[in-house]
Amino acid sequence: MNQGWNYETKVAEVEKIIARIEAGDLELEEVFEQFAAAVEYLRQCDSFLQERQGMVDLLIETLKPHSTP
Repeated sequence: MNQGWNYETKVAEVEKIIARIEAGDLELEEVFEQFAAAVEYLRQCDSFLQERQGMVDLLIETLKPHSTP
């Protein structure tokens, strides 16, 4: 993800796209284009969350006491 990327912004963009599609204001070709953009944004959000989950898991692992034999 680049420096300007923001999870909340992407989620808001997906919500706007869904609202525009549901409103029926778009031509069919625009619906497909907007839908493709929303899918890409959701893919980016999923990658972001998976990356952050990995970081959290690593932090939790470092906090666990290690038993010595």
